[in-house]
Amino acid sequence: MYKRIFVLLAFVAGTLHTTAQSKDSTVVAQGKIINAETKEPVTARITYQSLPYGNKMGVINNNTYSFPMFDRERYSISVDAPGYVPAKFMLDPAEASNFSLVKDIELTHGQSQAKKKHAVGHVMVLNNLIFEVNKNKIDSDSYPELDIVVNMMRENPSMVIQLEGHTDFVGNPEKLMKLSQDRVDAVKNYLTSKKVNKNRIKTKAFGGTQPLSRDDTPEAHRSNRRVELRILEN
Repeated sequence: MYKRIFVLLAFVAGTLHTTAQSKDSTVVAQGKIINAETKEPVTARITYQSLPYGNKMGVINNNTYSFPMFDRERYSISVDAPGYVPAKFMLDPAEASNFSLVKDIELTHGQSQAKKKHAVGHVMVLNNLIFEVNKNKIDSDSYPELDIVVNMMRENPSMVIQLEGHTDFVGNPEKLMKLSQDRVDAVKNYLTSKKVNKNRIKTKAFGGTQPLSRDDTPEAHRSNRRVELRILEN
């Protein structure tokens, strides 16, 4: 009889200890939402959910956040505030210290972001610009991105840009140089066909002389074949 009571008490005590230990080991994510320039608090809508299925989620409207990260799962957190560029991050409990994961999130004003994007010297990679293999013919799927450039030029009438053509480094250097020039010329022709003044568009060819990667893989070669847009005046 006493033996059974002792076993039962030991089981209950063990269960309570395990529960307390599980609760104590839960990581708490927390941080502040601040203006990237002034460092002042920003009240935002903060949405978080567990990954990969989002079965645990919540919404906070404040300039701070705090929530438990159960079961050692990673969480995505999205932050939205009027007038600011939305921010999204992934929080990993493996990065916690003493069961606390602290991450302050800085938000950038939409106008500040636009100014930075259009600042003299800023370089944009036209990632969705597609050419036929070894040719300078632009694929029609590229038109939406080029139309973004057209609108940018219209909204900034004093802007002067330089289109810089790059290829991979496999092949005859002279032919690669010509191909990169032909491609930036094709982009310039598209922009001028949309009534952008040709004097506002400079071109420069680099061929395969400035690769982003020297790896001999299809992915590396693909990343090396690109057109970059550099803002010269604005």
